[in-house]
Amino acid sequence: MSNEVDVKIDGHVMEVTLARGKVNAIDVPTSQALAAAFSQFRKDKNLRVAILTGGGQKIFSAGWDLKALNDGDMQLDNWWESDDYGEGGFTGLTENWELNKPVICAINGLAVGGGFEMALACDLIIAADHVEFGLPEMPLGIVPDAGALQRLPRRIPHNIAMEMFLLGRRMTAIEAAHYGLVNKVVPKENLMDAAREWAASIAWSAPLAMQSVKEVQRAIECEPLEKAFHKMRTDPMPTYRKMLKSTDAAEGVAAFVEKREPNFKGE
Repeated sequence: MSNEVDVKIDGHVMEVTLARGKVNAIDVPTSQALAAAFSQFRKDKNLRVAILTGGGQKIFSAGWDLKALNDGDMQLDNWWESDDYGEGGFTGLTENWELNKPVICAINGLAVGGGFEMALACDLIIAADHVEFGLPEMPLGIVPDAGALQRLPRRIPHNIAMEMFLLGRRMTAIEAAHYGLVNKVVPKENLMDAAREWAASIAWSAPLAMQSVKEVQRAIECEPLEKAFHKMRTDPMPTYRKMLKSTDAAEGVAAFVEKREPNFKGE
C-alpha cells in the first residue's frame, strides 16, 4: 500500500488512514491507493466493516490536490475520464456502486472540498467536536462535482446546501449533526474509540444482511414507495437474494430461539 495511505486490519475490521502531508490533499496516485484499499476491503470475505480517517488532528482532508492540478499533473476538463482515479472513482468511494460493505468515516479535522465529498460517500460519520465542513470551490471557478452536488442536497435542507455551495460557508460538526449529516459528535480524543466501538458492533452482525442493506438502499433510492417494493421483489440484487437463502439467516433465527449467541460466517 502507498505510504500516503495506511491500512491496518484487526479481525473483521479494516482501518484506512489518509496520511499525505499536512493537509491530506488527494492527487491521482493517492486516490488510486485509497481505491486499492477499498477494493481489497470489498473482495476479502473476512473483512466486514471499514473505518476511514485522516492522519493528524487538524485536517481530515483538504480534498483535491490543487498544486498537482496547477502543475498539470491532474486534469480538470472531463477529469473523470482524463485520469484514472482507481476502482470506485475519486478516492475509491464516491462512485463505488459495488461496495456493499459499510464504511465508517471518523473525521478528525477540517473536511473540505473533495475531502468532504469522500466523507459523504461513507455510510456512517463520526466527527470530532472541533471539525468543520466546507466547499470552497466557487472562488476557484470550479464546482464540487465528485459527490457534493449530487449527495449534499439529499442529506440536508436544499437551501442550506445552497449556502455551502454558493457562499462557501463552513458548517460545524454540531450543526452537521443537527441536520443529520453527521451521526455522532465526540471529543477528539475519543474519536477512534467511538469509531472502533461501532465497527465492532457492525462486524458482529451477519455480513450478508449488512451488505443487503446497502445493496437494496442503492437500488431503491428516490423511487416511489410502491416501485421500491416492486424493485426489491423483482430486481436481481444478488446479495439480498443470497441472504434470504443463507445459513446465517437460519443461524440467526435458531440462536434467537435457543437463547444463545449466533455464529455468523457470511454464508
